[in-house]
Amino acid sequence: MVNINIVELLKKNNKTKYWLCKNMNMTSRNLNRIINGYTTSISFKYIEEFCKLLNCTPGELITITKDEYNKLK
Repeated sequence: MVNINIVELLKKNNKTKYWLCKNMNMTSRNLNRIINGYTTSISFKYIEEFCKLLNCTPGELITITKDEYNKLK
């Protein structure tokens, strides 16, 4: 499972989702879809902007974990 660690990075930088939306010119609905894993793709443009604004690397922004289904196999 691919995880986008936006909430953790916002806390680390003492920023809000509202701040991030305003700086990325993104709606809160779209940001929440990314945070909650309801999107199937994300553009390099957004990854770059997230990293710039949240002062992180792509490796800190995106992590991959095994999902529960794969753990049972």
